[in-house]
Amino acid sequence: MAAVSPPLLPVSVLPAATATTTTTTIVIPVPDTTSSAADQRAYLARLLDSAKRSLSGARPWAELLDRAALSRPDTLAEAAARARRNLAYFRVNYSLLVALSLAASLLAHPFALAALAALLAAWCVLYLLRPADAAPLAAFGRTFSDRETLGGLLAASAFVVFLTSVGTIVFSAVAVGAALACAHGAFRVPEEQLFLDEDVQVAGGGGTSFDLLSFFTNAAGGGGRG
Repeated sequence: MAAVSPPLLPVSVLPAATATTTTTTIVIPVPDTTSSAADQRAYLARLLDSAKRSLSGARPWAELLDRAALSRPDTLAEAAARARRNLAYFRVNYSLLVALSLAASLLAHPFALAALAALLAAWCVLYLLRPADAAPLAAFGRTFSDRETLGGLLAASAFVVFLTSVGTIVFSAVAVGAALACAHGAFRVPEEQLFLDEDVQVAGGGGTSFDLLSFFTNAAGGGGRG
């Protein structure tokens, strides 16, 4: 008797599972260098325009150096009155005289010039010309806020000016320039017709005052951090 073969079981082949790949895109924001450069150019343009407006009030140097207008004052009160009038009339020229004295002193002391140049560069890079949307300053393994950066700049400025010879050089040069300006103002006889327009402007509130710090205050908002 023939053996009976066992029944065949149906076999189904399942398709292999399809692997799904998910791609994640990371977007890294790129600083807008064009906007930052434009802000810095605008700041420098305002700074230059402010300087031009301030220096436009300078009187002719030939008028300042006119030896015929010099005479010795009779009293201390007369010297003080002359100085007040001349300081108001030649304020821009006298400010340039002080700046020239400071420049000559710094050129004679290269260390002081280099220290002040480095300090000015630090202020420009880290604060004045730094874009408002720039990332916080990172150094020595930590991040510094804007207030901490400003405090560090002020501390560095105080150290350079008051705890080194730079401060003595700067203050001495400014004192020499101011003394020359006051001496010239006391010995120069003011001419009333030269001050007529000046008095009218002051009375009408239209006088222009020369302020060394106006270079930065008028240029604020161009590129510095507020």
